[in-house]
Amino acid sequence: MDIELQETYQEKAIQQLQADADKIAQLIKVQMDNLTMPQCPLYEEVLDTQMYGLSREIDFAVKLGLIDRVKGKEILSLLEKEMNILHELSTKK
Repeated sequence: MDIELQETYQEKAIQQLQADADKIAQLIKVQMDNLTMPQCPLYEEVLDTQMYGLSREIDFAVKLGLIDRVKGKEILSLLEKEMNILHELSTKK
């Protein structure tokens, strides 16, 4: 595969994975602000399902060689940190 084309696919993969992570963060923000508390089973179910789906996307991108495993773990780690911050903020309300 052409190097430039490979780099384009890698950039697009990272952008898409980051966009998906941002959507999960936004979904959780909306739930915390309007719908449920963090202790709610529905909240936990949505978070677990979404995080699992994102981790599978990342695994797939790693297997295709579009991103390296370190970058994938970084995306998940940053999202988890953001979720922890949101959880702390919601429990202080």
